[in-house]
Amino acid sequence: MVSGQAAADAVARARRLPRLRVGLHLVLVDGRPVLPQSEVPDLVRGTSFDPDMARAGVRFFFIPRVRRQLEAEIRAQFAAFRATDLPLDHVNAHKHMHLHPSVTRLVIEIGRDFGLEAVRIPYEPVPVLRRAYPAERYPTPPYQFWIKALRRRLRRADLRANDHVFGLAWSGGMVEERILRLIPYLPEGISEMYFHPATGSSPALVAAMPGYRHAEELATLISPAVRHRIAEHGIRLVSYGDLTASPPPNRTLR
Repeated sequence: MVSGQAAADAVARARRLPRLRVGLHLVLVDGRPVLPQSEVPDLVRGTSFDPDMARAGVRFFFIPRVRRQLEAEIRAQFAAFRATDLPLDHVNAHKHMHLHPSVTRLVIEIGRDFGLEAVRIPYEPVPVLRRAYPAERYPTPPYQFWIKALRRRLRRADLRANDHVFGLAWSGGMVEERILRLIPYLPEGISEMYFHPATGSSPALVAAMPGYRHAEELATLISPAVRHRIAEHGIRLVSYGDLTASPPPNRTLR
């Protein structure tokens, strides 16, 4: 999130970790713009983007001046990422707003000017979750049509993407027990797992993500048991950048 309050600290940490692959997490709702409020007056309410995703999405689609401001803001966020001098590994969007057709188009068109090669597709296969952890109910997400549309547009644009993602249904609870049970059921292809790790909590973090088990998610990411389970099942760890460099293997996890 290039407009985030801790963006400069995140960039400094990434520079100290050259093997860490960093992507641009576009923020178009429920966050702060990069551009001054005077340049995107129809995108913001006060100093922040509209937190209502449905209302923002309707405005993106139907109001030309809003789309022009949206284009300017997306370009500004790409430019802010380029200014970090970090390689652009991939792009996604806060709350998966890149599923919106207007946002998809702009990300692809603008991304070409900034070396975009890969985009996350937020497709989480519910049958896999049910096999791995049958004790819970997993309704099928209502945005399947938009996921398929995003995949088609990325293929037409010759951009790489993951096949599946895990972290939606268990958001904030990607803890060791779940991941150990999930790994044997990972489907063929490229699966991304995403987490919200932190060494501790704070009032701001609790307010933004109530109930999230940040420290446990961090422990899962560095868990020897998880690493052993990954190796045990012959899964290769990759980044989006690896997908653009060579044909993907049969079963990978980033």
